[in-house]
Amino acid sequence: MISYIKMLVCCELKIKWKEFINLFYITFCMNIDKILGDFEKNNVKFVRPIFVDILGRMLDFTVPIDEFEGLIKEGKGFDGSSVEGFARIEESDLRFVPDLNTLRILPWEYKGLEKSWREAIVFGYIYDSSGNIYEGDTRALLKRTIDRYKDIGVMKCGVEMEFFIFENDKIPRHTDCGGYFRSGLHGEIRKEAQLLLNEMGIKTEFDHHEVAQSQHEIDITYSDAISMADYVILTKYVVKKIAREHGVYASFMPKPIENINGNGMHTHISLWKDGKNIFFDEEKKGLSDIARSYIAGLMKYGKEIQAGLNQWINSYKRLTPGYEAPTYLVWGTKNRSAYIRVPEYQKGKENATRIELRSLDPACNPYLAFSLIHSAGMQGVKEKLEPPDPVEFDVFHLPESERKKMKIDELSSSLEKALEHFMNSKLVKDSLTEHIFRKFIENKTIECKNFNRSVTDYEIKHYFGIL
Repeated sequence: MISYIKMLVCCELKIKWKEFINLFYITFCMNIDKILGDFEKNNVKFVRPIFVDILGRMLDFTVPIDEFEGLIKEGKGFDGSSVEGFARIEESDLRFVPDLNTLRILPWEYKGLEKSWREAIVFGYIYDSSGNIYEGDTRALLKRTIDRYKDIGVMKCGVEMEFFIFENDKIPRHTDCGGYFRSGLHGEIRKEAQLLLNEMGIKTEFDHHEVAQSQHEIDITYSDAISMADYVILTKYVVKKIAREHGVYASFMPKPIENINGNGMHTHISLWKDGKNIFFDEEKKGLSDIARSYIAGLMKYGKEIQAGLNQWINSYKRLTPGYEAPTYLVWGTKNRSAYIRVPEYQKGKENATRIELRSLDPACNPYLAFSLIHSAGMQGVKEKLEPPDPVEFDVFHLPESERKKMKIDELSSSLEKALEHFMNSKLVKDSLTEHIFRKFIENKTIECKNFNRSVTDYEIKHYFGIL
C-alpha cells in the first residue's frame, strides 16, 4: 500500500467530476514523482481501476503507467450500456474517476513469456456525461448514506468471510473432511491470502476451518464502511486467485451443497463519534440507547431490506433452520441462530461493543447491503425505537402459536417474497437512488422468472421416472 496517499475525499460527492479530479490532482502533484518512483522501484507497469456493477461483481480495466497521470487528470470514459444495471445505450457515456485514497500495489508479480511486471489498483466513483455522480454507482450510494448520518455517528464494520474450496468450478465436490476448528486441507490458502491482504494494508484477525466439510473463514478487522466494502471485493478476488494457483476453486456461493451449512458474511457494526464507540454505555449494561434503537430499526425493516442483503435465489437455500443461519427476526447475546447477536460486554473492551448482523452472505453487493443496513438502523435511531426482549434459544422449535404470541416475525424464505417487501418499502425507496432501486428490481425479477421456467435436478430426480 502506498501509505503517503492520504487525501481529503470530497465530502458529499455533489461536485462535477472535473472539480473532483482537480481536488485530488492539486494534492497529487506534490507526490507524483515519489509515487512514480515507487512504481518504478516495484516494477509497476499498469494501474488497474476497479468498480462493481449493480450486483456487486468486480469489474476492472488496466492503463499503462504512462497513462496514469492522465487517469488522474481526466478519469477514464467507458461504455456504461455494457455493464449490468448501468446506463441505457442512449445514455451510455460514463467516466471512472479514481479515489486515490485506495491506491495500492498488488503484492504479486505477473509473468509472461518474455516479461514480468506488477500492477497497482485503485477504486473510484462513476460519473455521467453531465459530469455528475452517476446514480447507478453503489459505492457512491454508500458514501452518500454514511454522510447523511455522520453528525450522529460514523458506521464502522468488520466481516467474517466464509467460503468453500472445491476441486473445480464445475461440480461442488469436497476437498476435505474437516469441521469447525478441525484443520482439514488448504489452510495454507487462508494463510497466503491473509499475508497478501496484509501487504495491501487490509488487516485480518482470525482464520479457521468452518463447520462444513471444505468450508473456511477469514475475518477482516473492522474499518469504515466504504473501506470494508472495498475489502470484501478484494478479499474475494485474492482468495479466488490463490485457490486457482493451488489448483482448486474457491466459492462464495451462499449454498453450493444441500444439507450442510452455507456461506455467510456475518457483519459486525458499530457507530463512532469523536473517536468514541457510541454503541457503548456502561450505565446501560454496555449497550447504549442508540445501539438499541439501531437494533430495533434493523428488526423493524429487516424484511424490507433483505433482498439487498441476500440478493440471489440461492441465498435463501442458506436461510433455513438447522444450519446456524437466521430465519427469524430475533436478537440475543448467546443465540447464534438469531438475526442479530450482541457479543457480551467485557470490562476494558468498551470499543469492541458492536452488533453482529448474521443474515448477510458474501455474494451480496457490499456497498448496497451496507447502505441498506445503515439506513434501516439509523431510521430506528430517528424513530427512537426500542427492540423487543432478547431471545436466547432457537425459536424454530417453538410452536407457531407461541411465536405469534411473542410477535416473532420470519425473514422471507425466497427471493420472490423478499423482492415484494423490497419494492413496496418506503425506506428502501428513500435510501436508494431511483436508478438503483429500479434496475435492481428489474434484474432480480428477471432472475426469478428465469428460475421459475427452468427444470431443476430435483424435478428430474423426483418426477421424471414416475410421471
